[in-house]
Parts: sequence; structure tokens; C-alpha cells
Amino acid sequence: MSAETKSAGWRLKLAAAALGIAIFTVLWFAAAALGAKFGLWGWQFGLGKMTLAWGIPLAFFSIGLSVVALIIGFIKAPRTQPVILGLGALLISTMVGFRVIVGFGGQAASLPPIHDIQTDWSEPIAFSESLIAQRRSDGALNPVKDDPRIDEAADSRWPGMGGRRVAEVQEEAESERTVDGETVAPAYDRPIEPLYFDQTPGEIAALAIEIAEARGWEIFSRPETGEDVERTMIEATETSTWYGFKDDIAIRIQAVEGATRVDMRSISRVGLSDLGMNARRVSSFMDELEARAEGRREPR
Repeated sequence: MSAETKSAGWRLKLAAAALGIAIFTVLWFAAAALGAKFGLWGWQFGLGKMTLAWGIPLAFFSIGLSVVALIIGFIKAPRTQPVILGLGALLISTMVGFRVIVGFGGQAASLPPIHDIQTDWSEPIAFSESLIAQRRSDGALNPVKDDPRIDEAADSRWPGMGGRRVAEVQEEAESERTVDGETVAPAYDRPIEPLYFDQTPGEIAALAIEIAEARGWEIFSRPETGEDVERTMIEATETSTWYGFKDDIAIRIQAVEGATRVDMRSISRVGLSDLGMNARRVSSFMDELEARAEGRREPR
């Protein structure tokens, strides 16, 4: 052991402990998410208990200990090893804390408490009975409805949202509005709206299924892609990398007004708020389809 290591004494041990706890915190959150994904425990335990109830206090403790270790490391020479370890601990713990606390808390507060998104609520996309049955057998808690309303329980965290129509809340999230004299920016990056194409429904369906497969979605029902197809649909499920949350997707492709119209719906199986995931999924997919097939937002 070097003279510097010996003289650093308990300050070095404290910094090493802070680094160890910071690394443990990373592993804790990874275990919470992956354990839920692979069925070692339910998502309620992995997210609700391990991540939010226990993980956030652990992250705060790790950050606090790292700050203390770093400050003490600067007090007197030798400083190199205690400061390096303390700084490493602080960087790791802050990164994890920011990702979890801001990721869950900040996003949840800035986004509406909905988990069902589609391009046209006036003509809602209906999932097949087979996929609805699959959702039930997998323990889905969120029902699929033509005109859903936000659960009354949302009022405890999003005052005034309980009981409101999802269609109205989604519309508000897509556009800038004024609340109590103040301008509120859109919660979503772009409006969730249909697309129109000059190609036939069969041609667009072939491209849509190609994009869906490239994204790793589990295809539940494949579309018809022949030249005479007037109306067809794709159903798929995407499983999240963390926690293994499943969201179901339906893409409706039909001939209308001398063009091919594409509508899309994405709904989570569990959870009150999707943290904007379904809106991002629909926007991303539709943007790619629009770019690759030269789509537009109006029939003509």
C-alpha cells in the first residue's frame, strides 16, 4: 500500500464506500426493471416499490454521501484518490438520480395522465377480438374503449383531470393554449393526426409492416397487401426494454377520398400515465411512413 493511500485513511474509505453505494444504486434500478421484465416479480413491485418507494430515497442517499465524501476529500492532502473516487461516485449517483427522479417525476408532471393515443377519436380504431382476448389473458388492466375517460384517481396527482375524456385531453396536449392568462406549450412534439398517400392501401400496408418489423414489434395480425385491397389493418405489440411493459398498436389503412388514409392507435396495457410513450411511438412511426412514401396531412 502506498504512502498516499495510507495517509488518506478514513477519507479514502469513505470515498470508496460512496462509490460502492453509487454502483449498487445503478444495479438496484437495473434489477428492479429487469426483474419485472423477466417475471421475477410483478411490475407493481419493480416500479412501485423497488424504483419509486425505495429506489428514489436510495438515490438521494447516494448523492448526499458522494457530496460529503468529495468535500472531505478536498480538506487536506493527499487529495488525489479520495477526490477521484468521490467525484466518480457523485457523477454516477447524480446521473442515476437525474434519470429516475426527473424521468419519472418531471415527465409525469408535464404530460397528461393518459395511456391511449390515436389519430382520430371521431372514428376510433377497434382492436380485434383476438387481441383483446390476448390482453385479458396477459393481465391487462386498461380496457380498450371507443371513448375512454381518465380514471378519477388521477385527481390526486393531476387535479381536475379525473373523469375527463381522453380525446379532449389529447387534443389539448397537441396544441399551444392559454391557461389563466399564461401560454402553455404543447405537451407533444406534433399533432397526432392521419396521413394520406397516393399509393394503394396494399402498397402502403406492405411498407407499414416493413417498418413495424424493423422496429422489433411483435406482429399479431398481418395486413392484406394485394392490389385490390381497399381496407386492411396491422396489429402489433411492443415490449419495453425496461420493466417489460407491453403496448398494443393498431394501424388502419383504407382507401378514402381518392387517396389512401392511414390511422394509428397505441394503448398501454397497464398504468395511468404512459409518460408520453404512446404519442412518441405514433409520431415516430407516422413520420417515418410519411417520409418514405411521400405522405401528406390532407387528402389533397
